[in-house]
Amino acid sequence: MGRGLTAIVHQGQDLTLLMEYTIHLNSSGLNFIDLMVRQGNIDNPPKTPLVPGFECSGIVEALGDSVQGYEIGDRVMAFVNYNAWAEVVCTPAEFVYKIPDDMTFSEAAAFPMNFVTAYMMLFEVANLREGMSVLVHSAGGGVGQAVAQLCSTVPNVTVFGTASTFKHEAIKDSVTHLFDRNADYVQEVKKISAEGVDVVLDCLCGDNTGKGLSLLKPLGTYILYGSSNMVTGETKSFFSFAKSWWQVEKVNPIKLYEENKVIAGFSLLNLLFKQGRAGLIRGVVDKLLGLYNQKKIKPMMDSLWALEEVKEAMQRIHDRGNIGKLILDVEKTPTPLMANDSTETSEAGEEEEDHEGDGENKERMPFIQ
Repeated sequence: MGRGLTAIVHQGQDLTLLMEYTIHLNSSGLNFIDLMVRQGNIDNPPKTPLVPGFECSGIVEALGDSVQGYEIGDRVMAFVNYNAWAEVVCTPAEFVYKIPDDMTFSEAAAFPMNFVTAYMMLFEVANLREGMSVLVHSAGGGVGQAVAQLCSTVPNVTVFGTASTFKHEAIKDSVTHLFDRNADYVQEVKKISAEGVDVVLDCLCGDNTGKGLSLLKPLGTYILYGSSNMVTGETKSFFSFAKSWWQVEKVNPIKLYEENKVIAGFSLLNLLFKQGRAGLIRGVVDKLLGLYNQKKIKPMMDSLWALEEVKEAMQRIHDRGNIGKLILDVEKTPTPLMANDSTETSEAGEEEEDHEGDGENKERMPFIQ
């Protein structure tokens, strides 16, 4: 994806008549949902050609006639319904937020999706309170680290996390108990807490729903918020997609009733762009920025990439090699590859997950220092 393709923004529309901000971008976030869009593993995938991406940061460049709030030159971050991997985007004013003075553009691009998702699940869905316990899968990812930080703002919350072994050293201080993602985490958790946990956050497409529900205490909440296990290779046929869906564990509602357990789902993008809850999300962003200004939370970033390096960046998140958030930096010059580096996209899929601890081809990535 070259820079010439990234400035496609609402073609054919007169932006001056809309209640939108035009933003000259500095940074954009990369999320698992972007890989799912690329593979078509979402409901009603958009027609190509399209510019991916759902969150960004930059400077207000132009205003629609009816827009009030921010001025040209203001530093802002925003949700966008696609088009975030660009040099210029426009988005309705209800999805735009002011960046704190001491927050960098990269941090701002890493902030909205991860922290709003984590906050909504913990406090709006699960009603997290003092003394509760939370199990979060993919604790080394952007949402996982946001969950861990937000849990630390509530007294005596115990956080259990699963992650690939090679990530443990980097994130060990952010969670109370950390397990290898391939270990029998149910037994490990029960060794520590025989009753189980109050909240389970599952980004694995429901593959382990039965295990997660078995860990819930009475009145506990199991939240499905992602489908990272659906991304297993460069392409995915309809039949392999259907097989993955069929293998998702089914839940017996009578058993939920008998055991006093709750199962829920959460999709931030649907809440914003399909269900009209932008006002609710703005209130959440205000609370989160308050916590940021108090230095209680801070986005954890993995690496910066030029727009021309989006293929390699997507491969890194596909291989679960990231610790924190990957950021596309509009102003960054591509990093030259070493002679033995491969830029070919892997077709290995699930088999690659068994070798996550092998950092041989991961260390050459341009990590943030």
